[in-house]
Amino acid sequence: MIENITINGVHLTVDEDLSKYALKKIANLDKYMSRHVRESAYAEVWLKESKSKTKRILTCEVKMTLPNEVLVTKESTLNIYAAIDIVEAKLKNQILKYKELHGTSIIRHKINLLRNKSKN
Repeated sequence: MIENITINGVHLTVDEDLSKYALKKIANLDKYMSRHVRESAYAEVWLKESKSKTKRILTCEVKMTLPNEVLVTKESTLNIYAAIDIVEAKLKNQILKYKELHGTSIIRHKINLLRNKSKN
């Protein structure tokens, strides 16, 4: 579980239920990360409310800091819980792309180390 998560409300009061829901959804994304990424991951969640003349728009924005990259996702809907769910799905896809991009070099490095040991 990602330990370092901060949840902030902008023009919105974040009650305990909303905070727990957001924490549960974002913290469970660690199962898509490798161990060393999981240990240094940090996430900031902003829950915002903006009003237009006719409707109330709720936005969830997440900035997740990983080694060598920062993932940012933002979604606006009429329901804050739906926005959190959509952001979770977007972050999952971004984390999987990050893992493909950065994970292969680590695996390649370990393979090269094993080859060098076997030559000696």
